[in-house]
Amino acid sequence: MNLTVRRSSDRGHADHGWLDSHHTFSFASYHDPRFMGFRALRVINQDKVTPGQGFSTHPHRDMEIFSYVLEGALEHKDSMGNGRTLRPGEIQLMSAGTGVTHSEYNPNADQGLHFLQIWIEPNERGLAPSYTEWKPDASAAESKDVVVISPDGRDGSAKIHQDAIVRRLRLAAGDEVAHDVVAGRGAWIQMVSGRLAAEGVELVAGDGASTEDSGVLRLVAKEPVEALLFDLG
Repeated sequence: MNLTVRRSSDRGHADHGWLDSHHTFSFASYHDPRFMGFRALRVINQDKVTPGQGFSTHPHRDMEIFSYVLEGALEHKDSMGNGRTLRPGEIQLMSAGTGVTHSEYNPNADQGLHFLQIWIEPNERGLAPSYTEWKPDASAAESKDVVVISPDGRDGSAKIHQDAIVRRLRLAAGDEVAHDVVAGRGAWIQMVSGRLAAEGVELVAGDGASTEDSGVLRLVAKEPVEALLFDLG
């Protein structure tokens, strides 16, 4: 199975003072024609926000946008009336549809916010805007492989308008996950922390790797690992 690797050190980078952001794919003023996205996956930004700062109210449309909190707290408010504060390990998913405005802030005065912001193109334009969340229950918190986003909301996952299944991996050293890449689909693995061997290729925090070859993708943790695995139609 062939892998295309996106090294953390090769990503785009923007330092705005209050925001330090690394871009896996082309985003804003950063452009790399080799990495415009992967299938419906359009944006993976690793964002660090200083205490008391954040993204003021701004618009989106026709995009499935989700945030995965790694450290600190994320305060979300939107034009649909949602107001939430998410903690590490929790996910919010906003379907912008015909149009929505929202803000995202770090409400803490003494702790930074670290999260992944991810955009996936919807399978249909002009949808009614919606909001959904995933918060791990006791069993999911301890699971090494759990579905956090899916088109049908399986296993309590957040629901997305796209043929996309997102799994959160939390592996102890020596744990192995075998993911079946079905013909006609693609897989992207995004590393959060740790060290992982994907088909023998070593990946570390911030790295990404993709394949569109059908077969079994074998992932082996060389040390404790946290990662997101995207299964995309």
